[in-house]
Amino acid sequence: MVPVKVRNTSAHELPSYATAQSAGADLRANLTEPVVLKPMERALIPTGLFFEIAEGYEVQIRPRSGLAFKHGITVLNAPGTIDADYRGEIGVLLINLSDQPFTIENGERVAQMVVAAYKQVDWKAATELTETERGTGGFGSTGKQ
Repeated sequence: MVPVKVRNTSAHELPSYATAQSAGADLRANLTEPVVLKPMERALIPTGLFFEIAEGYEVQIRPRSGLAFKHGITVLNAPGTIDADYRGEIGVLLINLSDQPFTIENGERVAQMVVAAYKQVDWKAATELTETERGTGGFGSTGKQ
């Protein structure tokens, strides 16, 4: 397990995993009043959570599949990245892609987060790259399976 310090200024419990093998933990809205997202409208939803993430890790903010499927509510910058050196409040940027208004209530699970390891890259300038079978083939170049 990776330890993450959490300062919780909300009235809600700390993030937790729904099952023993869940990759993501739910984030809850920390609101003083409901937020109505109109169709194609976006809003930054506060969580009341502040993290201290270990060096070499990030937190990825992702949509909840139920909200996306049932209501068209998704994370606009998915996956959002919370860097290890960020100490501000965790906010979730939601957008309503449906044709109906959607109300977000205080305490509602609005997104999920995954803690992931990463490595920084030592970028090396080059004039040539090693050839591969695929080469420069991009979108759709590998055909249908």
